[in-house]
Amino acid sequence: MPVPEFSTARSLLSARAVRARAETLLKAGLDGRLDHFVVDLDRLGPCADAVVETIRDAYPDLAIPYHARWRHFSVGGFERWGSLVHAAPFEDPAEQARAAFDLVVVSVLLDAGAGPTWRYEEGRTGETYARSEGLAVASFDMFVSGLFSSAPEDPFRADARALASLTEAELADGFQVSPTNPLVGLPGRTALLNRLGQVAAADPEGFGPDARPGFLFDRIKARAQDGEVAAEAVLEVLLTHLGPIWPGRIVLDGVDLGDAWRHPLAGGTGPTEGLVPFHKLSQWLAYSLLEPLEEAGLTVTGLDALTGLPEYRNGGLFLDTGVLALRRPEEAKQAHPVESRLVVEWRALTVALLDRLAPLVRERLGIKDPAELPLAKVLEGGTWATGRRLAKSLRPEGAPPLAIASDGTVF
Repeated sequence: MPVPEFSTARSLLSARAVRARAETLLKAGLDGRLDHFVVDLDRLGPCADAVVETIRDAYPDLAIPYHARWRHFSVGGFERWGSLVHAAPFEDPAEQARAAFDLVVVSVLLDAGAGPTWRYEEGRTGETYARSEGLAVASFDMFVSGLFSSAPEDPFRADARALASLTEAELADGFQVSPTNPLVGLPGRTALLNRLGQVAAADPEGFGPDARPGFLFDRIKARAQDGEVAAEAVLEVLLTHLGPIWPGRIVLDGVDLGDAWRHPLAGGTGPTEGLVPFHKLSQWLAYSLLEPLEEAGLTVTGLDALTGLPEYRNGGLFLDTGVLALRRPEEAKQAHPVESRLVVEWRALTVALLDRLAPLVRERLGIKDPAELPLAKVLEGGTWATGRRLAKSLRPEGAPPLAIASDGTVF
């Protein structure tokens, strides 16, 4: 009898496990066995048409960048990171990559949903931003101010001492939080950065002698052969060394599974039966590290080994285009916890449907080679932007079609 796949705790720490369990739940949906959702694959064509419309409007030359945090750092047409590098050049490409890793790791970990009313006013431009863009600009400003560094002479970095001692009040000040400007999940965000500091201090192999997230660049570079590193290896490094930062959820055989949840139809055997991994923030981080790695001279291969991101813009796209429908529409009016079967189904279906949507988008754009438009660019071009566009046209404040009770560490 063959050994079942993904039967051990560590086997769930991979994009392949995310994809496999998501496919299992999609099959259950197509068979009509899910508790909360009905799937209509006939609506994938119109959904692809909506995505292509967005792409052609934003990228008529099809020069689409990766789906990455760097897009948010340049919101409003301001190249904030480029300006920083120009004004204060780093001593070598490796140190620039470490600083970029420091910035993007912290910023991505702060990039859970902000809520519909929170805003950030940027001092240098006078512009006001909300949601992911606002969180990005705010985290960039905190990084530049040296909030995440314990070395006053070296402010443009993040290290264990500063992260572990960061207070909720400091983070609230950085995000301009007030009674009239509330931010969802502030305690969870603070705790996540505190844990990052604690984990970095306890793991010199992963985070180096200075206990910096930026040293993960060196760990990934060490996996390269002939200047090439696989995207799966990038994610593996992140899941290995960042795994302990996640809130205590499901621990299996001593392994923190992080963004993994239970569903009775998820399949599997042995101790992992019924578990559905997503690793959304870790994969968002992996996508966001592609550019610093490439700028440091490495080539990242096998990009489509990573999955689509199971978050509310991509998931909302499928609901708003009718690919997915709630069995009980009244459930859209309730706030659902991230561990609920409804949210697990929604996220798993999103991952699996993105894999089916991407080829349709390429076909409509006349792109035959998937490498010319990998999933990392379909997401950016793309599904995320279309999900946001449709949400704005359908609901006040562009709210997603489902409400999630988030603690600031998942969505």
